[in-house]
Amino acid sequence: MVDRKDLDYQTMREYERFEKGAANSNTSTAVLQKQLEDANARIIITTIQKLSRFVANNKKHPVYEAHVVVIFDECHRSQFGDMHAEITRIFKRYHLFGFTGTPIFADNADTGGDPSRRTTEQAFGDRLHTYTIVDAINDKNVLPFRIDYINTIKTAPGIKDKQVSAIDTERALLAPERISQIVGYIREHFDQKTRRAASYTMHGKRLAGFNSLFATASIDAARRYYTEFAAQQKELPKAQRLKIGLIYSFAANEEAYGLLGEEEFETEGLDQSSRDFLDAAIKDYNAFFGTSFDTTADKFQNYYKDLSQRLKTRELDLVIVVNMFLTGFDATTLNTLWVDKNLKAHGLLQAYSRTNRILNSVKTYGNIISFRNLEQATNDALALFGNKDARGIVLLKPYAEYFQEYQTKIAELLAQFPLLGQAIVGETAQKAFIKLFGSILRLKNILTAFDELAGNEILSQRDFQDYQSVYLNLYAEFRNASEAQKESINDDVVFEIELIKQVEINVDYILMLVEQYLKAKGSGQDKEIRANIERAVNASPSLRNKKDLIEQFVDSVSTRGKVDAQWQAFVVARKAEELERIIRVENLNAEETRAFIDNAFRNGAIPTAGTAITLVLPPASRFSKENGHALKKQTVLDKLAAFFERYFGLVS
Repeated sequence: MVDRKDLDYQTMREYERFEKGAANSNTSTAVLQKQLEDANARIIITTIQKLSRFVANNKKHPVYEAHVVVIFDECHRSQFGDMHAEITRIFKRYHLFGFTGTPIFADNADTGGDPSRRTTEQAFGDRLHTYTIVDAINDKNVLPFRIDYINTIKTAPGIKDKQVSAIDTERALLAPERISQIVGYIREHFDQKTRRAASYTMHGKRLAGFNSLFATASIDAARRYYTEFAAQQKELPKAQRLKIGLIYSFAANEEAYGLLGEEEFETEGLDQSSRDFLDAAIKDYNAFFGTSFDTTADKFQNYYKDLSQRLKTRELDLVIVVNMFLTGFDATTLNTLWVDKNLKAHGLLQAYSRTNRILNSVKTYGNIISFRNLEQATNDALALFGNKDARGIVLLKPYAEYFQEYQTKIAELLAQFPLLGQAIVGETAQKAFIKLFGSILRLKNILTAFDELAGNEILSQRDFQDYQSVYLNLYAEFRNASEAQKESINDDVVFEIELIKQVEINVDYILMLVEQYLKAKGSGQDKEIRANIERAVNASPSLRNKKDLIEQFVDSVSTRGKVDAQWQAFVVARKAEELERIIRVENLNAEETRAFIDNAFRNGAIPTAGTAITLVLPPASRFSKENGHALKKQTVLDKLAAFFERYFGLVS
């Protein structure tokens, strides 16, 4: 039992991931009735609204006598009204279970409604098990939060907040100057907060950084922010604009005890101006992604699904919402929540928790940037749903604590492994270095989110690159040894390669050094710049397999032409030569191989599934019938994958 259609979709997807066909979802009350009457439909996912309609239309039905287990998801919501009472009255033989991360206790219960069913325990009985956000963070099932409170309204001296009426406050919060400042702040800090300098691989594709939600207080506020983003980005080239989405629909008022108002897929409830604005925003979305959605019933639901999917695959940078996506929505690529909305209790913790789903070593916390003073509300919510000491576990530590630990680790590194060009001898010493430098990488990954780190990095860029080069050499050695022995010898060694890739030296930086090298030729400084090029390449995981290309280019580059144009021509020629060599050596279908590679470069990955690779291979009769074809296919895939890795991102 779920209480919203979006959770219906999500729950169904989770069951499908576990086992295809394990559960049955439904699009209407009529379909639900057929499922309830089908003995083979063992697990049924439905909204409470559909079941309530079924009960209203069927005062008597055999299913009421059947033994059923009813599991309520998000059982703190929608379970305290007439629907819940009617369902539990009419079923005769049932077990009732409720799951929630934010239960309603006496301390945070509403004062209205039925006094016998105000808390979760009153509605569902004894609590069987408790697993709080503190437990989840300690068990590394979710991430802690980092919160910035950005003050955007300053009252006159001597005036307390309580003296300012809610209407005056809301008017000030929607002032054009404030809206403009907040949008400017988000744009200025977006890359830092969503880690756009970081990169990682997901589903075979290389992604830069994470994405975000922007929680606003009302439809009016959401519209104003969307308009302001459009205005501030209007003069920017398309490639530099943030990809902004907008979604809202009619919702009841926020409930007193902190629940976020439920937004159903009912755009008919919107006033005409709000609906027209949403249609215009969806039209912008359609133009960008080549879709054809609008606010009519079915198309709006499909817009919701498409938008949520593009959030999960990081095709959108920021989605402006009122309440949608703030509860129950999970996207591992989402790391930041911008908040211009009063949140408390359930709603606060639910909204924050959109950001703390675990993805990889680069994403170490959920980022909350609040433009309202939510500090006390945050502490209260953590005490209510965690414990009074939860704050120290759920929230990131202050900068000073991380920096002190960083200083200690760097001092340890310099003392144990001074940079004297000596190899680290012995597996014990190598593992000690890997562990120590890995901890430094993890600390630096957290510290980069703090502005205070600028100018306090301790190690120079050159020294850091040299240590990183040693680290990558050991990574290559351990990996080669593991492959040679056919079993892992490095189970106890963890390499933080993703953390190195996020501070990646790119080709543009190398070409800038090449320009400096050409200008310095014959001056005595050229040898030092050449050494800098080699150091930068050795410290880069993605440039190491291109080292010979870069060295040959530096040897052949001319002072008579532009460096970047010469690089493009050089890489195009070498790329064509290497592909022709693979085609010739493996006796591949030349035309199909070129098409296969062109598609891979366009899509960002070599396809390992499907029939495309079979078109590349020579006829199967040329190799043995048993396992020759499979072996040949794998050999060709490995060579083409290595070729792809070598040249991907080098040519525009």
